[in-house]
Amino acid sequence: MSSAPSLFEPVQLGAILAPNRILMAPLTRCRAYPGNVPGPLNAEYYRQRASAGLIVSEATSVSPRGFGYPNTPGIFTAEQVAGWKLVTDAVHAAGGRMLLQLWHVGRISHPSYQPNGEAPVAPSAIAPHGKIFTGTEMADYTVPRALGIGEIPGIIAEYVHGARLAKEAGFDGVEVHNANGYLLDQFLRDGTNQRTDAYGGSAKNRARLTLEVTEAVAGVWGAERVGIRFSPGGVFNDMRDSNPLETFGHVLRELDRMNLAYAHVTRVTAQDLAHGAKDGVNPRELRPSYRGRIVSAGGFTRESAERALAEGWADAIAFGTSFLANPDLPERLRRNAPLNVADSATFYASGPKGYTDYPTMAG
Repeated sequence: MSSAPSLFEPVQLGAILAPNRILMAPLTRCRAYPGNVPGPLNAEYYRQRASAGLIVSEATSVSPRGFGYPNTPGIFTAEQVAGWKLVTDAVHAAGGRMLLQLWHVGRISHPSYQPNGEAPVAPSAIAPHGKIFTGTEMADYTVPRALGIGEIPGIIAEYVHGARLAKEAGFDGVEVHNANGYLLDQFLRDGTNQRTDAYGGSAKNRARLTLEVTEAVAGVWGAERVGIRFSPGGVFNDMRDSNPLETFGHVLRELDRMNLAYAHVTRVTAQDLAHGAKDGVNPRELRPSYRGRIVSAGGFTRESAERALAEGWADAIAFGTSFLANPDLPERLRRNAPLNVADSATFYASGPKGYTDYPTMAG
Protein backbone atom coordinates (compact mmCIF):
# COMPACT_ATOMS: atom_id res chain seq x y z
CA MET A 1 0.00 0.00 0.00
CA SER A 2 1.39 3.40 -0.96
CA SER A 3 1.74 6.02 1.75
CA ALA A 4 -0.43 9.12 1.80
CA PRO A 5 0.92 12.19 -0.01
CA SER A 6 2.66 14.75 2.16
CA LEU A 7 1.86 18.44 2.26
CA PHE A 8 5.50 19.01 1.38
CA GLU A 9 5.55 16.88 -1.78
CA PRO A 10 5.08 18.33 -5.28
CA VAL A 11 1.73 18.05 -7.03
CA GLN A 12 0.94 18.48 -10.72
CA LEU A 13 -1.96 20.90 -11.19
CA GLY A 14 -2.58 20.76 -14.91
CA ALA A 15 0.43 22.35 -16.58
CA ILE A 16 1.74 23.73 -13.27
CA LEU A 17 4.07 21.70 -11.07
CA ALA A 18 3.59 23.00 -7.53
CA PRO A 19 6.63 22.17 -5.37
CA ASN A 20 4.41 21.63 -2.33
CA ARG A 21 0.69 21.18 -1.63
CA ILE A 22 0.39 24.30 0.54
CA LEU A 23 -1.34 26.87 -1.65
CA MET A 24 -2.11 30.49 -0.85
CA ALA A 25 -5.86 31.06 -1.02
CA PRO A 26 -7.32 34.18 -2.66
CA LEU A 27 -7.62 36.93 -0.05
CA THR A 28 -9.27 40.30 -0.64
CA ARG A 29 -7.13 42.93 1.11
CA CYS A 30 -8.49 46.25 -0.27
CA ARG A 31 -5.05 47.73 -0.93
CA ALA A 32 -5.12 48.48 -4.64
CA TYR A 33 -3.84 51.86 -5.78
CA PRO A 34 -6.04 54.50 -7.51
CA GLY A 35 -7.66 53.19 -10.66
CA ASN A 36 -7.92 49.71 -9.08
CA VAL A 37 -4.28 49.20 -10.03
CA PRO A 38 -1.86 46.96 -8.09
CA GLY A 39 1.37 48.64 -7.04
CA PRO A 40 4.72 48.10 -5.31
CA LEU A 41 3.20 47.32 -1.91
CA ASN A 42 1.08 44.55 -3.45
CA ALA A 43 4.14 43.19 -5.24
CA GLU A 44 6.05 42.99 -1.96
CA TYR A 45 3.13 41.26 -0.20
CA TYR A 46 2.93 38.50 -2.79
CA ARG A 47 6.71 38.21 -3.15
CA GLN A 48 6.97 37.47 0.57
CA ARG A 49 4.64 34.49 0.10
CA ALA A 50 6.28 33.00 -3.01
CA SER A 51 7.18 29.77 -1.18
CA ALA A 52 3.55 28.66 -1.58
CA GLY A 53 3.12 25.74 -3.94
CA LEU A 54 0.88 28.12 -5.88
CA ILE A 55 -0.47 31.59 -5.12
CA VAL A 56 -4.02 32.46 -6.15
CA SER A 57 -4.40 36.22 -6.28
CA GLU A 58 -7.02 38.23 -4.51
CA ALA A 59 -10.30 38.45 -6.43
CA THR A 60 -9.85 40.77 -9.42
CA SER A 61 -12.73 42.35 -11.30
CA VAL A 62 -13.06 41.70 -15.03
CA SER A 63 -15.38 44.68 -15.50
CA PRO A 64 -16.07 48.22 -14.25
CA ARG A 65 -19.46 46.79 -13.18
CA GLY A 66 -17.81 43.98 -11.24
CA PHE A 67 -16.75 45.92 -8.12
CA GLY A 68 -18.42 45.88 -4.72
CA TYR A 69 -15.60 46.77 -2.32
CA PRO A 70 -13.23 49.73 -2.10
CA ASN A 71 -9.65 49.55 -3.37
CA THR A 72 -9.88 46.14 -5.00
CA PRO A 73 -7.94 45.43 -8.21
CA GLY A 74 -9.19 45.06 -11.75
CA ILE A 75 -7.96 43.41 -14.93
CA PHE A 76 -9.51 45.38 -17.79
CA THR A 77 -7.14 48.35 -18.35
CA ALA A 78 -3.55 48.74 -19.52
CA GLU A 79 -2.65 50.37 -16.20
CA GLN A 80 -3.96 47.38 -14.29
CA VAL A 81 -1.96 45.02 -16.50
CA ALA A 82 1.21 47.02 -15.79
CA GLY A 83 0.48 46.96 -12.06
CA TRP A 84 -0.05 43.22 -12.04
CA LYS A 85 3.17 42.79 -14.05
CA LEU A 86 5.03 44.28 -11.06
CA VAL A 87 3.46 41.55 -8.93
CA THR A 88 4.13 38.59 -11.20
CA ASP A 89 7.70 39.70 -11.86
CA ALA A 90 8.34 39.87 -8.11
CA VAL A 91 6.77 36.46 -7.46
CA HIS A 92 8.63 34.79 -10.31
CA ALA A 93 11.94 36.36 -9.26
CA ALA A 94 11.39 34.76 -5.84
CA GLY A 95 10.73 31.36 -7.43
CA GLY A 96 6.95 31.36 -7.12
CA ARG A 97 3.95 30.59 -9.33
CA MET A 98 0.76 32.65 -9.40
CA LEU A 99 -2.75 32.57 -10.87
CA LEU A 100 -5.11 35.52 -11.22
CA GLN A 101 -8.62 35.03 -9.82
CA LEU A 102 -11.23 36.40 -12.26
CA TRP A 103 -14.17 38.05 -10.45
CA HIS A 104 -17.49 39.83 -10.95
CA VAL A 105 -19.48 40.54 -7.79
CA GLY A 106 -22.90 40.76 -9.48
CA ARG A 107 -25.54 41.84 -6.98
CA ILE A 108 -23.01 42.24 -4.12
CA SER A 109 -22.49 45.83 -5.11
CA HIS A 110 -24.18 49.21 -4.90
CA PRO A 111 -24.91 52.04 -7.34
CA SER A 112 -22.02 53.96 -5.79
CA TYR A 113 -19.64 51.39 -7.33
CA GLN A 114 -21.37 51.24 -10.70
CA PRO A 115 -20.71 53.31 -13.81
CA ASN A 116 -23.17 56.24 -13.90
CA GLY A 117 -24.72 55.10 -10.61
CA GLU A 118 -26.59 52.27 -12.29
CA ALA A 119 -28.09 49.27 -10.50
CA PRO A 120 -25.80 46.24 -10.06
CA VAL A 121 -26.54 43.27 -12.31
CA ALA A 122 -27.56 39.75 -11.31
CA PRO A 123 -29.39 36.71 -12.67
CA SER A 124 -32.62 37.85 -11.01
CA ALA A 125 -33.87 41.03 -9.36
CA ILE A 126 -33.40 39.75 -5.79
CA ALA A 127 -31.61 41.96 -3.30
CA PRO A 128 -29.33 40.27 -0.75
CA HIS A 129 -30.05 40.84 2.91
CA GLY A 130 -27.53 42.95 4.76
CA LYS A 131 -25.49 46.08 4.26
CA ILE A 132 -22.56 47.12 2.10
CA PHE A 133 -19.76 49.60 2.74
CA THR A 134 -19.92 52.17 -0.05
CA GLY A 135 -16.53 53.66 0.75
CA THR A 136 -18.08 56.33 2.96
CA GLU A 137 -20.93 54.63 4.86
CA MET A 138 -22.83 51.41 5.45
CA ALA A 139 -25.90 51.18 3.20
CA ASP A 140 -28.59 48.62 2.47
CA TYR A 141 -28.08 46.45 -0.58
CA THR A 142 -30.25 47.59 -3.47
CA VAL A 143 -32.36 45.48 -5.81
CA PRO A 144 -30.15 44.45 -8.73
CA ARG A 145 -31.17 44.51 -12.37
CA ALA A 146 -31.71 41.09 -13.92
CA LEU A 147 -29.45 40.60 -16.93
CA GLY A 148 -31.24 40.14 -20.22
CA ILE A 149 -30.38 36.97 -22.09
CA GLY A 150 -28.89 39.10 -24.85
CA GLU A 151 -26.39 40.52 -22.34
CA ILE A 152 -24.94 37.14 -21.38
CA PRO A 153 -22.42 37.01 -24.26
CA GLY A 154 -21.07 40.36 -23.05
CA ILE A 155 -20.49 38.95 -19.57
CA ILE A 156 -18.58 36.01 -21.04
CA ALA A 157 -16.56 38.42 -23.18
CA GLU A 158 -15.52 40.34 -20.06
CA TYR A 159 -14.09 37.17 -18.53
CA VAL A 160 -12.29 36.38 -21.77
CA HIS A 161 -10.83 39.90 -21.92
CA GLY A 162 -9.66 39.55 -18.31
CA ALA A 163 -8.09 36.19 -19.08
CA ARG A 164 -6.20 37.64 -22.05
CA LEU A 165 -4.92 40.55 -20.01
CA ALA A 166 -3.87 38.17 -17.22
CA LYS A 167 -1.64 36.47 -19.79
CA GLU A 168 -0.17 39.85 -20.75
CA ALA A 169 0.45 40.55 -17.06
CA GLY A 170 2.63 37.45 -16.75
CA PHE A 171 0.46 35.13 -14.67
CA ASP A 172 0.86 31.35 -14.88
CA GLY A 173 -2.88 30.84 -15.33
CA VAL A 174 -6.23 31.94 -13.95
CA GLU A 175 -8.86 30.82 -11.47
CA VAL A 176 -12.54 31.47 -12.23
CA HIS A 177 -14.25 32.79 -9.08
CA ASN A 178 -17.52 30.84 -8.87
CA ALA A 179 -17.86 31.01 -5.08
CA ASN A 180 -18.94 33.13 -2.12
CA GLY A 181 -22.15 34.56 -3.55
CA TYR A 182 -20.72 36.49 -6.50
CA LEU A 183 -22.11 36.63 -10.03
CA LEU A 184 -21.39 33.11 -11.31
CA ASP A 185 -22.41 31.61 -7.97
CA GLN A 186 -25.61 33.66 -8.14
CA PHE A 187 -26.44 32.08 -11.48
CA LEU A 188 -25.61 28.59 -10.21
CA ARG A 189 -27.79 28.50 -7.08
CA ASP A 190 -31.57 28.48 -7.10
CA GLY A 191 -31.85 30.83 -4.12
CA THR A 192 -30.60 33.68 -6.30
CA ASN A 193 -31.52 32.46 -9.77
CA GLN A 194 -35.25 32.51 -10.55
CA ARG A 195 -34.90 32.87 -14.31
CA THR A 196 -37.20 31.00 -16.68
CA ASP A 197 -34.94 31.11 -19.75
CA ALA A 198 -32.01 28.91 -20.77
CA TYR A 199 -29.98 30.14 -17.77
CA GLY A 200 -32.54 29.31 -15.06
CA GLY A 201 -34.68 26.51 -13.68
CA SER A 202 -32.86 23.17 -13.72
CA ALA A 203 -29.36 22.63 -12.37
CA LYS A 204 -28.28 22.10 -15.97
CA ASN A 205 -29.54 25.53 -16.99
CA ARG A 206 -28.23 27.29 -13.89
CA ALA A 207 -24.77 25.83 -14.51
CA ARG A 208 -24.77 27.01 -18.12
CA LEU A 209 -23.01 30.35 -17.51
CA THR A 210 -20.34 28.76 -15.31
CA LEU A 211 -19.55 26.24 -18.03
CA GLU A 212 -19.62 28.79 -20.84
CA VAL A 213 -17.29 31.17 -18.97
CA THR A 214 -14.89 28.39 -18.02
CA GLU A 215 -14.78 26.98 -21.53
CA ALA A 216 -14.19 30.45 -22.99
CA VAL A 217 -11.39 31.21 -20.51
CA ALA A 218 -9.84 27.81 -21.25
CA GLY A 219 -9.85 28.85 -24.90
CA VAL A 220 -7.44 31.64 -23.93
CA TRP A 221 -5.16 29.74 -21.57
CA GLY A 222 -5.70 26.07 -22.29
CA ALA A 223 -7.72 24.11 -19.73
CA GLU A 224 -4.52 22.91 -18.04
CA ARG A 225 -3.88 26.46 -16.75
CA VAL A 226 -7.42 27.17 -15.53
CA GLY A 227 -8.83 26.43 -12.09
CA ILE A 228 -12.27 27.20 -10.69
CA ARG A 229 -13.46 27.90 -7.14
CA PHE A 230 -16.75 26.83 -5.50
CA SER A 231 -18.21 27.17 -1.99
CA PRO A 232 -20.96 24.51 -2.02
CA GLY A 233 -21.77 24.73 1.67
CA GLY A 234 -21.26 28.45 2.15
CA VAL A 235 -24.00 30.96 2.89
CA PHE A 236 -21.86 34.11 2.72
CA ASN A 237 -23.60 36.97 0.85
CA ASP A 238 -27.04 35.51 1.58
CA MET A 239 -26.66 32.40 -0.57
CA ARG A 240 -28.91 29.35 -0.55
CA ASP A 241 -29.58 26.33 -2.74
CA SER A 242 -32.36 23.79 -2.27
CA ASN A 243 -30.18 20.83 -3.29
CA PRO A 244 -26.48 21.76 -3.22
CA LEU A 245 -25.26 18.21 -3.71
CA GLU A 246 -27.24 17.95 -6.94
CA THR A 247 -26.29 21.45 -8.11
CA PHE A 248 -22.57 21.23 -7.43
CA GLY A 249 -22.37 17.56 -8.35
CA HIS A 250 -23.77 18.39 -11.77
CA VAL A 251 -21.44 21.29 -12.48
CA LEU A 252 -18.39 19.34 -11.31
CA ARG A 253 -19.29 16.36 -13.52
CA GLU A 254 -19.54 18.69 -16.50
CA LEU A 255 -16.24 20.40 -15.64
CA ASP A 256 -14.55 17.02 -15.21
CA ARG A 257 -14.69 16.62 -18.99
CA MET A 258 -12.64 19.79 -19.53
CA ASN A 259 -9.48 18.51 -17.79
CA LEU A 260 -8.91 21.72 -15.84
CA ALA A 261 -5.86 22.30 -13.66
CA TYR A 262 -8.04 21.84 -10.57
CA ALA A 263 -11.37 22.49 -8.89
CA HIS A 264 -11.00 24.57 -5.72
CA VAL A 265 -13.83 23.45 -3.42
CA THR A 266 -14.09 25.03 0.02
CA ARG A 267 -15.30 22.98 2.95
CA VAL A 268 -17.98 23.94 5.45
CA THR A 269 -16.49 25.77 8.43
CA ALA A 270 -17.84 26.41 11.92
CA GLN A 271 -18.59 29.97 10.82
CA ASP A 272 -20.67 28.68 7.90
CA LEU A 273 -22.64 26.42 10.20
CA ALA A 274 -23.30 29.31 12.58
CA HIS A 275 -24.84 31.21 9.67
CA GLY A 276 -27.12 28.34 8.66
CA ALA A 277 -25.03 26.30 6.24
CA LYS A 278 -25.91 22.64 5.76
CA ASP A 279 -23.46 20.28 7.41
CA GLY A 280 -21.99 17.70 5.08
CA VAL A 281 -21.88 19.73 1.85
CA ASN A 282 -18.14 19.31 1.56
CA PRO A 283 -15.49 18.25 -0.97
CA ARG A 284 -15.60 14.75 0.51
CA GLU A 285 -19.19 14.29 -0.69
CA LEU A 286 -18.43 15.85 -4.07
CA ARG A 287 -15.24 13.88 -4.75
CA PRO A 288 -17.10 11.17 -6.75
CA SER A 289 -18.30 13.87 -9.17
CA TYR A 290 -14.83 15.09 -10.07
CA ARG A 291 -11.88 12.90 -11.00
CA GLY A 292 -9.36 15.71 -11.46
CA ARG A 293 -7.31 17.54 -8.88
CA ILE A 294 -9.25 19.03 -5.99
CA VAL A 295 -7.88 21.88 -3.90
CA SER A 296 -9.73 22.56 -0.67
CA ALA A 297 -9.74 25.48 1.77
CA GLY A 298 -11.53 26.40 4.95
CA GLY A 299 -9.72 26.78 8.26
CA PHE A 300 -7.26 23.91 7.84
CA THR A 301 -4.42 23.16 10.23
CA ARG A 302 -1.43 21.03 9.31
CA GLU A 303 -3.13 18.03 10.92
CA SER A 304 -6.50 18.44 9.22
CA ALA A 305 -4.79 19.17 5.90
CA GLU A 306 -2.72 15.99 6.09
CA ARG A 307 -5.87 14.05 6.98
CA ALA A 308 -7.68 15.39 3.90
CA LEU A 309 -4.78 14.32 1.68
CA ALA A 310 -4.63 10.90 3.31
CA GLU A 311 -8.37 10.36 2.85
CA GLY A 312 -8.07 11.26 -0.82
CA TRP A 313 -10.72 13.95 -1.15
CA ALA A 314 -8.18 16.73 -1.61
CA ASP A 315 -4.90 16.86 -3.51
CA ALA A 316 -3.70 20.20 -2.14
CA ILE A 317 -4.84 22.62 0.57
CA ALA A 318 -5.22 26.39 0.25
CA PHE A 319 -4.52 28.38 3.40
CA GLY A 320 -5.95 31.88 3.81
CA THR A 321 -5.67 33.68 7.13
CA SER A 322 -2.65 31.67 8.24
CA PHE A 323 -0.80 32.58 5.01
CA LEU A 324 -1.76 36.20 5.51
CA ALA A 325 -0.05 36.23 8.92
CA ASN A 326 2.82 33.89 8.06
CA PRO A 327 4.68 34.73 4.84
CA ASP A 328 6.85 31.63 5.33
CA LEU A 329 3.93 29.31 6.11
CA PRO A 330 5.23 26.21 4.28
CA GLU A 331 8.48 26.24 6.27
CA ARG A 332 6.67 26.92 9.54
CA LEU A 333 4.35 23.96 8.91
CA ARG A 334 7.29 21.76 7.94
CA ARG A 335 9.02 22.55 11.23
CA ASN A 336 5.82 22.55 13.30
CA ALA A 337 6.87 26.06 14.33
CA PRO A 338 4.55 28.51 16.10
CA LEU A 339 2.37 30.63 13.82
CA ASN A 340 1.89 34.39 13.95
CA VAL A 341 -1.67 35.37 14.86
CA ALA A 342 -3.51 37.37 12.21
CA ASP A 343 -4.67 40.87 13.15
CA SER A 344 -8.27 41.00 11.93
CA ALA A 345 -8.43 44.78 12.44
CA THR A 346 -6.03 45.22 9.50
CA PHE A 347 -7.53 42.70 7.06
CA TYR A 348 -9.16 45.41 4.92
CA ALA A 349 -7.18 48.45 6.02
CA SER A 350 -4.56 50.36 4.05
CA GLY A 351 -0.80 50.51 4.04
CA PRO A 352 1.80 47.97 5.17
CA LYS A 353 0.50 47.31 8.70
CA GLY A 354 -1.02 43.84 8.81
CA TYR A 355 0.04 43.36 5.20
CA THR A 356 3.79 43.29 4.63
CA ASP A 357 5.01 43.59 8.23
CA TYR A 358 4.33 40.06 9.55
CA PRO A 359 7.67 38.54 10.57
CA THR A 360 9.20 35.37 9.18
CA MET A 361 11.01 32.94 11.43
CA ALA A 362 14.28 34.41 10.20
CA GLY A 363 13.08 37.96 10.78
